[in-house]
Amino acid sequence: MKKIKIAFSDFWGGFEYNPTGKSNFDNVFYRILSERFDLEISNNPDLLIFSVFGQNHTQFKGKKVFYTGENIRPNYNTCDYSISFDYMDDPRNLRFPLSAISLYENNIVDFPPPDFEKIRREKTEFCNFVFSNPNAHLRNNLFSKLSQYKRVDSGGKAYNNIGYFVGDKLDFLNRYKFTIAFENSEFPGYTTEKLVHPKIVNSIPIYWGNPEVHRDWNTSSFINAYDFNNLDQLIEFIVKVDNDDDLWVSMIKESHFNQIKSRDLQHTSLLDFMEDIIKSFE
Repeated sequence: MKKIKIAFSDFWGGFEYNPTGKSNFDNVFYRILSERFDLEISNNPDLLIFSVFGQNHTQFKGKKVFYTGENIRPNYNTCDYSISFDYMDDPRNLRFPLSAISLYENNIVDFPPPDFEKIRREKTEFCNFVFSNPNAHLRNNLFSKLSQYKRVDSGGKAYNNIGYFVGDKLDFLNRYKFTIAFENSEFPGYTTEKLVHPKIVNSIPIYWGNPEVHRDWNTSSFINAYDFNNLDQLIEFIVKVDNDDDLWVSMIKESHFNQIKSRDLQHTSLLDFMEDIIKSFE
């Protein structure tokens, strides 16, 4: 394997946390890139991978790759390459959304066939809402309006009504038929773990945030807010699915991806992109 000196900068808190204790730098990018490259963490790296939570990257003058898990556009005045949500016709950018990282972190190559009897036993509650950001107006309105039909359990910092903050998110979501999976904001291509997490535990996501979500995901497998003209129509359909067990099961049965998993969701696309960058050094 080719040896590369790399460094990471300006990522979110806990990014470098590794529960195995092998390395302080065993983050998700380190793990993926280690499949193809011999990595050396260096103060004088060949390549810096940086994100949006700080300005330490400005001290580095070599080749830089910008990564964003936020709804922020790449700025090529501050980086040479980018890994983002964006659909753009530019060889400097790789579309590798946070949903792809979530699939990798949860070892999801494909979703296993559902065990319907087990799912029925597990889904003892109606709907959940797990968010820290209280400033998403449309999402908050859905929570408020849907709560008039049935109680929606909020386990995050925003509108918490269960008396504690959720620790194991997937274990919590597993109890619910539905999960409100609205992103913090909207942009074409911007899909995060908010869609992936409920899918892992067969809770039907109620999704909004990426108007082109159909390019990666089969929208028959979840409730897509973009299929409705307003929140009232969306809620009317949620109520319909809640009261029609056959319809709910039919959505669970749907494949999650559109025929094949999008190249944008496969971690090998990141490896190929980085390999092309490294070849440019030679």
